[in-house]
Amino acid sequence: MSNSADSTGTPARRFRFRPVRLLTAAVFALAGLIFWTSFNTAKGTNLRTDSSMLRLSDLIQERSRNNGALEESAAAARAEVDALARRDNGNSAEQDKKLTALEQAAGTRPLSGQALTVTLTDAPPNATAKIPGVPAPQPNDLVIHQQDLQAVVNALWQGGAKGIEVMDQRLISTSAVRCVGNTLILQGRVYSPPYKITAVGDRGALKKSLDASPAIQNYLQYVVAYGLGWKVEQRDAVTLPGYSGTVDLHYAKPVG
Repeated sequence: MSNSADSTGTPARRFRFRPVRLLTAAVFALAGLIFWTSFNTAKGTNLRTDSSMLRLSDLIQERSRNNGALEESAAAARAEVDALARRDNGNSAEQDKKLTALEQAAGTRPLSGQALTVTLTDAPPNATAKIPGVPAPQPNDLVIHQQDLQAVVNALWQGGAKGIEVMDQRLISTSAVRCVGNTLILQGRVYSPPYKITAVGDRGALKKSLDASPAIQNYLQYVVAYGLGWKVEQRDAVTLPGYSGTVDLHYAKPVG
């Protein structure tokens, strides 16, 4: 006896899952996953706000403060270790004097003397051209850049500076003055303008070297045109701190 399909004379239909339907289902599943992930991440907040960036900025500032505290602690411990080493090393007075001179040259000891302080500041955000014929400023024209800080530091070294401090940190031969956006990153610490650079040495020679720098002369044109900050102060008595960070090379190796 034949079944119902045979009795009608029509072959049985089989359900076929087409590739297009499979792709459509996969797209909807992926969209649902993205929606759920966004919802779970936002936790009811607006993902398009910059609050996450603010939290990141706060984290960077907190890490910078922690680095500063650790540097102070390390400096105190290093001073204690150095004192104990000098007491027990059996060196002669002449050897200790030579070691002190080397530490002074390396920038790991405090340095006192007459100084010159240079302060660089961003222009007001709504600044306009102050000279007829000068084009309207672009955002980059109104902020301090890495090359501006480097120009000042290089000019002060060329002017015979015995030691230089940027913000509250002493520079040594391996120090790198770097900027990200309009923030300065120096030896693991983050700083915002105004930036202060202090050099101990012959103030006349330091000032002459600043005036002779082509890079600084270019910067001063922006000072006149758009109001970037530039201030040079002579100081009678300054004590620069000794460098207290690591002196190991991280990104270079000595030759030989």
